[in-house]
Amino acid sequence: MSLGLYLHIPYCFSKCRYCDFYSAPGQRGVPRAYVDALLRELSRFAPDAPLRPDTLYFGGGTPSLLDPADAARLIAAAQPLPGAEITLEANPETVTEDSLRAFREAGVNRISFGVQSARDSQLQTLGRPHTAKQARAAFAAARRAGFENISGDIMLALPHYTQAEFDETLELIAEGGATHISAYLLKIEPDSAFGRHPPEGLPSPDEAADFYLYAVEHLEHHGYRQYEISNFAKPGYEGRHNLIYWDCGDYLGLGPAAHSCMGGRRFYYPSDTEAFLNDKAAPVMDGGCGAEDYLILQLRLRKGLDLAAYKARYGKEFSTAQLAFVKSCVKSGYATFDGSTLALTPAGLIVQNSILAELLYAAVRAFPKQVSAGVGPCCRRQ
Repeated sequence: MSLGLYLHIPYCFSKCRYCDFYSAPGQRGVPRAYVDALLRELSRFAPDAPLRPDTLYFGGGTPSLLDPADAARLIAAAQPLPGAEITLEANPETVTEDSLRAFREAGVNRISFGVQSARDSQLQTLGRPHTAKQARAAFAAARRAGFENISGDIMLALPHYTQAEFDETLELIAEGGATHISAYLLKIEPDSAFGRHPPEGLPSPDEAADFYLYAVEHLEHHGYRQYEISNFAKPGYEGRHNLIYWDCGDYLGLGPAAHSCMGGRRFYYPSDTEAFLNDKAAPVMDGGCGAEDYLILQLRLRKGLDLAAYKARYGKEFSTAQLAFVKSCVKSGYATFDGSTLALTPAGLIVQNSILAELLYAAVRAFPKQVSAGVGPCCRRQ
């Protein structure tokens, strides 16, 4: 089974208004002491031999604030397997051709740019410190630095959003040479600045759903095949690290707020950078990863849930009630089912939470719930 290694870099220039990830804003770099703390934890989990992960992912925060030499130290300590995918998240305003070339020489072979929008006014609303011009320059610099595997993020259903804004952002990223695109609906998180002071002009849930379907259609038209609810790739450029998560594989996350699942057991580090630096943040156990997690994560993927693999791995089979519900979703256009694999369509992915809730509820129900031809839990937009 594949092993993924996630290294959390919590430092960033400033906190974006939609972000509720654990981070330490107001920083212009990553302290050497923090890199040493990551190396300390890495040696604890692999005391006798290098970890040798199949993928390594620098996430944040803003990992591109790392000194490339420190990234090289971390990569060397982990000793990823030959051909490993090694990803660095980057903000466009933090990179130059020289820094990108140094990251490439350090071993990073996949770069992921947080673009979000091609409109400067929208970027200002989001609290993003870069401009569209800087995003274009970052893509060009990455290509010149030798990166062939480049990802870009797009946020959908932003304040006062239009299809034209999506088109402009897709054009920027596609022309920049992206081989992978992540397209996310804006979610107002309670602990974010937007959660405390919601922006004006947010689309309605139905409008947001329409923007999502428009994005799926146009990304596919440009050659970016949807393989997960929010991820699209040119053939062969699917994100291997996140696929480990969605396939319930083993992954180790190091750093404050980083989560792991190893051998079916979940654990995480407390959200406290100071404690992590001072070796006072022991991982906290957080239960297991079982059949329910597998069902939920597999149905994020366009390939869907293979029922034979589900049974082989967890000894689970769909109940009569679950199969009846699946049939109603297929009839309504929210899923496909050939008797062996259940997969959600783009319309079904919009209401994935409702579908999952009903599937899990139906698993313990003795009799199938009657679902009308036109309306059921999978048919309502959230």
